[in-house]
Amino acid sequence: MDSTVILEVALNGTTTRERNPHVPRTPDEIAEQALDVLGRGAAIVHNHNDEPMFTRDGVHAVEPYLDAWTPVLARRPDALLYPTMAAGARDIPVQRRWAHVEELARRGMGGMTLVDPGSVNVGLLEDGTCPAAAASEPYQNSYADTEYMLARTAELGAAPSISIFEPGFLRTALSLHRHGRVPPGAIVKLYFADRLQFGLPPTPAALEAYLELLEPSGLPWSVAVLGGDVVGSGLAELAVRRGGHLRVGLEDFAGAGTPSNRELLDGALRVLDRLGASPAEPAAAREILGIPPVPGNS
Repeated sequence: MDSTVILEVALNGTTTRERNPHVPRTPDEIAEQALDVLGRGAAIVHNHNDEPMFTRDGVHAVEPYLDAWTPVLARRPDALLYPTMAAGARDIPVQRRWAHVEELARRGMGGMTLVDPGSVNVGLLEDGTCPAAAASEPYQNSYADTEYMLARTAELGAAPSISIFEPGFLRTALSLHRHGRVPPGAIVKLYFADRLQFGLPPTPAALEAYLELLEPSGLPWSVAVLGGDVVGSGLAELAVRRGGHLRVGLEDFAGAGTPSNRELLDGALRVLDRLGASPAEPAAAREILGIPPVPGNS
């Protein structure tokens, strides 16, 4: 096959140093690893800061992202970067949970926003336990919240990274896309779950179910396995063969050993090499997604 694949690295998430000593937690470490993976074939980098995902007030600070991203964009201005947002439960307005995402987009940092078009219970493991870091209530995004995130993304001239945790998330996103409310540059992230008990498992049938819904839209898509191994499961190869893109990284990985983000990216690169595909540079990824080039960098 002859194709170009967008590779994303999710650098940290809620992964602790106790779980993997290679995970970057400080802005300097995040910047260093972001530049490393961008230089090795990644086009998109996603990271969290050290504020908890599940918060009482839903606020995440913008400053740690600025500290991490400024040196990255100074050297790689066309890199595509996006943050997380607080996975608040009930009664936390989207304007508060999403304020740092909006501010980063307003400043023209990273080119992408995060849009989660639905509500989900996350955290339950296959052994029936739920880690203390997870919320006891759902991660909740109403239709109105989703519309707000998409509308503000469009107004700010950014591109949405659309997270799909459950099939209903995708049906919502596709309906809004059909009605012209998804801005240009969108990529749909199909999140499969292995040890975590949400959504669909990383199997060929599950991928095909998502693609049956997705393909009429023409939207670009990628796959990740949260709490698993997208390469080791075989899903990475299936996705590339079907025309998709890939996300790897220490936020998601729960396989054997304690690999680095570089090693996980190299595993994805080996899949591409075996299939005769090539990784997209950030400029090429922007072209594939329909995101305008950075002024002066085209």
